[in-house]
Amino acid sequence: MDEIATLSLPDSSNTEPPRLGAHVLPGGKGAVFTTWAPSAQEVLLRWDYVQDFDGRWHHEKEARLNRTDDGLWTGEVPDIAHGDRYLFYVVGPEGGGEGLRRDPCARELTREPSWPDCHCVVRDPSRFTWHDQEFEPPAFHDLVIYQLHIGTWYIPEGHANGTFLDVASRIPYLNALGINAIQPLPVVEFPGLHSLGYNGVDYFSPETDYGVPSDSDQLDEYLDVVNGLLQDVDPRLEPYTRADIDGTANQLRIMVDLCHLHGIAVVLDVVYNHAGGPFSEQGMYFFDEQPTDDQNNSLYFTDRGWAGGLVFAYWKDEVRQFLIDNAKFFLEEYHTDGFRYDEVSVILNEGGDHGYLFCQQITDTCRFVKPQAIHIAEHWPVDSTIVRPTEHGGAGFDATHNDGLRGALRDAISQASTGAGATVDMGRIAHALTVPQLDDIWRVVQCTEDQDVVYRDREWRTARLADGNDSRSWFARSRARFALGIALTAPGIPHLFMGQEFLEDKQWHDEPGSEHQIWWEGLEENQAMSDFLRFTQDLIALRHALPGLRGFGVNNYHHHDHNRVLAFHRWVPYLGDDAVVVASLSDTTLHGYRIGFPGDGQWREVFNSDVYDHWPNPEVSGNGGEIHATRTPMHGLPASAAITLPANGVLVFAR
Repeated sequence: MDEIATLSLPDSSNTEPPRLGAHVLPGGKGAVFTTWAPSAQEVLLRWDYVQDFDGRWHHEKEARLNRTDDGLWTGEVPDIAHGDRYLFYVVGPEGGGEGLRRDPCARELTREPSWPDCHCVVRDPSRFTWHDQEFEPPAFHDLVIYQLHIGTWYIPEGHANGTFLDVASRIPYLNALGINAIQPLPVVEFPGLHSLGYNGVDYFSPETDYGVPSDSDQLDEYLDVVNGLLQDVDPRLEPYTRADIDGTANQLRIMVDLCHLHGIAVVLDVVYNHAGGPFSEQGMYFFDEQPTDDQNNSLYFTDRGWAGGLVFAYWKDEVRQFLIDNAKFFLEEYHTDGFRYDEVSVILNEGGDHGYLFCQQITDTCRFVKPQAIHIAEHWPVDSTIVRPTEHGGAGFDATHNDGLRGALRDAISQASTGAGATVDMGRIAHALTVPQLDDIWRVVQCTEDQDVVYRDREWRTARLADGNDSRSWFARSRARFALGIALTAPGIPHLFMGQEFLEDKQWHDEPGSEHQIWWEGLEENQAMSDFLRFTQDLIALRHALPGLRGFGVNNYHHHDHNRVLAFHRWVPYLGDDAVVVASLSDTTLHGYRIGFPGDGQWREVFNSDVYDHWPNPEVSGNGGEIHATRTPMHGLPASAAITLPANGVLVFAR
């Protein structure tokens, strides 16, 4: 066997430690490769992979990396470039084995061969043409988040699944909806063809199935579509080229770039509590070839299982840094606007003090890298420590998911569906509006549906919950408007799940298929769905227009379980901008219902959900656009008025 050459060390004038992964040198020729394998005896880089006539792949070039004192292996390759394939070959310690390994920090993986036998691809992110330099994400309390699953949200006819470019093509729909942030379910590489995304295995590589192949005849059509969206913003912008749209990583960049140009932030869902399985031999589980008879020999993981995978070893500085680098990577190379962190409670429960330290380190680091990026924790139960700044001993997240209002609203809808005489727990909704666990009310993310709640075989969508016999009935339509109406006027950050905005009634599934897909055609074929979409659009627009609905002030001053009525006051502290929300789950319209108001005089009825039933509702119940409050104190407020409250309705009053 020919002697294997050793690669030269990277430029010693650079005082920063080498970054993990493959990094193309300035000028685009050559790259530095670095990986962490502290127990390995030897690490080789194999590159220039070609396919034999019989379909088998082999490498043309190979060289040895240099070991550093901190367990890193690094080397500079002068004759490798953007688009080249590579793998690591790791020789383990005495008693260990040897084998090919994917780069844990690979920016992209090949389609052929497919995962787990795929190759890593050298990518130079500087080649992509960004246009979003002037974009600033919305203030945290101004966000309205739309959660979607790339593979199943929108699937063009004849396609196997949705892609990043399909999401980009639907940006006009998202703009018309009025949301200003999307939150895709996890987008990193996972095993198999379909997944929720929470079993990721390659943390720096976008899911290959979410990309359009470079040799696809459809890629030129997509290029025309995305350039059309670019020109809609400003005809002077430099068009995307064929090189810009080539590769899954670039297609994710195009999605983010176009979202930004159209005023939409992108908040990624990241899973730092565990990585998915199965753990293939080529992956990072036993990356440095430690003996596999003891799971604690894993380089990156503990032996503690979670959701079909394994929990990260937070006690290792290098593992925490790997995950922090991953977050920085998406902020810097993909221009993302923050993260939703899956199951932070698992990080703390399994990682203890080291897990808590990791949370502090990642939020501090990311805040330094991009101060305007938001960090949303999924942590159960809701805990003020999670959203407390790190300088005050907190974990440093900006916001946290809240199941209190979600559960209260869903249970109230279920109770109302049992009959007109049933008592509905409106007090629980009122209590959940204030989120007593938190000092800052704006830090909660509010929803009635999400990827966990309405996933297959779990709970029903709101429309089906409201009427189990007919999810398009008046009862289903009006009660679903009540639930979403409260979520969109409540304090905090509203969060919608894909399809919820137009009364989708099917539980969602991560596997594309006609029986699972969102019924987009219903917007053309079913008036209940198109009316509901108009309701959602107008209520989101109202939230953007009324500062009081985005303010931090809330007073849940009236609820009545038997009458099924709820009223609360929203405002901006020290400024006013008062808004009053009055809502009913009564099956009949209430006339002359007297309610407290924070001031006397004229109040405009700026929103009435009853208008949206058979839009415009010819028999709408309401107050003719305004009411007059007198100086008659009620419900602890200085004024009151008698109003007409439509059945299962939501009213919003403003000055």
